[in-house]
Amino acid sequence: MNDRRKRRRRRSGNALVDILNGLLTLLVIGLVVVAGGFIFVASQYYGEGPLGEERVFRVESGSSLSSTATRLEEQGLISNALIFSQFGTRVEQNTVIKAGDFRIPAGASMAEIYKELTEGNPLRYAVVIPEGWTVWQAIQRINADDRLTGAIGQLPPEGSILPGSYDYTPGDTRQSVLDKMQLAMTQALAEVWETRQPDLPLASPAELLILASVVEKETGVASERPQVAAVFVNRLRTGMRLQSDPTIIYGITLGQSTLDRGIRRSEIEERTAYNTYQIDGLPPTPIANPGIDALRAVAHPDEHNYLYFVAKGATPREGHVFAETYAEHQRNVAAYRAIAAEAAAQAEAEAEAARQALEAEEAEEAGEVQQ
Repeated sequence: MNDRRKRRRRRSGNALVDILNGLLTLLVIGLVVVAGGFIFVASQYYGEGPLGEERVFRVESGSSLSSTATRLEEQGLISNALIFSQFGTRVEQNTVIKAGDFRIPAGASMAEIYKELTEGNPLRYAVVIPEGWTVWQAIQRINADDRLTGAIGQLPPEGSILPGSYDYTPGDTRQSVLDKMQLAMTQALAEVWETRQPDLPLASPAELLILASVVEKETGVASERPQVAAVFVNRLRTGMRLQSDPTIIYGITLGQSTLDRGIRRSEIEERTAYNTYQIDGLPPTPIANPGIDALRAVAHPDEHNYLYFVAKGATPREGHVFAETYAEHQRNVAAYRAIAAEAAAQAEAEAEAARQALEAEEAEEAGEVQQ
């Protein structure tokens, strides 16, 4: 009897050992499978990606991590969207995908792409509006940018845009970009008006904006703006007409085209709402979008007694020469006309020389063909 009990106990012990051995084997196999799976996933995540050449990838505003991962796989930038989204959220600190365009290099790993989309800087896109452009010109540029959406059907008020560079994310609306430009002008004009010289002959921020637009169109030399502004301020104080050529041009084009010719005598003498040779004071609206420097120049003009100015040379970048009296101004005008005539004669001579050279070249080629 005792031997039978001993044998039974021995078999029970062996069975328990077998069970424990089996469980341990399963555990080891499980650990190996898990470790192998982790190593595979990690190699996929950190290893070289399938992208053969650099590409720009766009993340639309509001895109989720999972939808972005799906698009990355569909476009061949990664091999597995599930690994990218699930493994990435567990090993990376940031899980917020930025909107914008991102430059992805060839062979980029999922880890590198993940970091680029969450921590990198999107490609910078901007609409640039030069100083002195009209709103028509500005809207033409905004509407021509095919990375923006929507359309601007109606022109905003002239002078309501502050020139400058405005960043945007592809997919933003054109109206949102215009809103930024107009808000910038509103804020800049309010700040400049608050800090203006107290004795200016300007009754409102709107009048300062109008005069700044005239100053902006009168000179392309930044350092001259306070001088030019002071000439117009002196004229307003003495009751003289501004007599600004750009106001004549705006009265003809209304800012919706360029005048590719000189101003005619009949146009100087024609009375329009904008022709400051024929009307007193300021024109009814700005004639362009002035930059911040033109606004500040009008708010803080130089102190001098000049009432006249005329171009110094044949190109706008040469600036102007100023005068206090009309007699002095007439002498300056005569000097400018002599310079302009000489420049025109030189340009005509160069054009004629180029024409003759072209004719000689064509004759030489014709002779070679005949031979």
